[in-house]
Amino acid sequence: MRDINARDQIPERRVKRNYVDLSVRKKSALSTFATKDGRMEIGIAGMFGGARFAVIFIHGRNGDRRLGMDDYRFGGNFNRIKNLAVRNDGVYIAPTIAEFGTAGVRDVDALIAAFRRQNPGAPVVLACGSMGSIICLSLARDPAAAGNLAGMILLGGMPDPELASSALVEAGVPITFVHGSNDGVYDWKSQRAVFDAIKDGRKSYPATFILLNTGSHGSPVRMIDWRETLNGMFARY
Repeated sequence: MRDINARDQIPERRVKRNYVDLSVRKKSALSTFATKDGRMEIGIAGMFGGARFAVIFIHGRNGDRRLGMDDYRFGGNFNRIKNLAVRNDGVYIAPTIAEFGTAGVRDVDALIAAFRRQNPGAPVVLACGSMGSIICLSLARDPAAAGNLAGMILLGGMPDPELASSALVEAGVPITFVHGSNDGVYDWKSQRAVFDAIKDGRKSYPATFILLNTGSHGSPVRMIDWRETLNGMFARY
């Protein structure tokens, strides 16, 4: 009632205007990124070159770059990450994932690698929502890809029991899990078991599990505190 109904003009569809800052649109654009197999459509807020950091959001099934660039959906939370990136000389990127198999993983890996080449030392955080977590979890298994990440955020993501033994965890990359207790797609207890396995291996591991009481499958995208999460992941930089 407080975080959805009281904030939205249309519940779960459009946040009230006073909760967004649309000035960031002047620094936002729809563009493309050249890949090995063609071109990947992306939405971008901020400048790719010379950025202090990057946050890349991977949408779930039936989504595209428009979702991650929508200022009004999910309580305006994409508007907040866009503003955070631009105001702090970073870049926010929301690519369209045509398919979640090998080609999609390869395209996102190429996007991250290109940013790292152009901005040496700048941290990259990969945030994956719902089925988009397939991209995150696939890259987590690749030592080279894992080494290019400063953090991973799983928002209502698919549980992967093998994550605890992945190259990402071996490299000590911070992970934040955010899940709704009423998620009808991926059960939160299964995702919590993945988190517990990581912490059982190393209690000091920089992993956080946030459970949203009564939250649905889409609640993590709406409720994640981007600033708090990114500050924690960037603390070592």
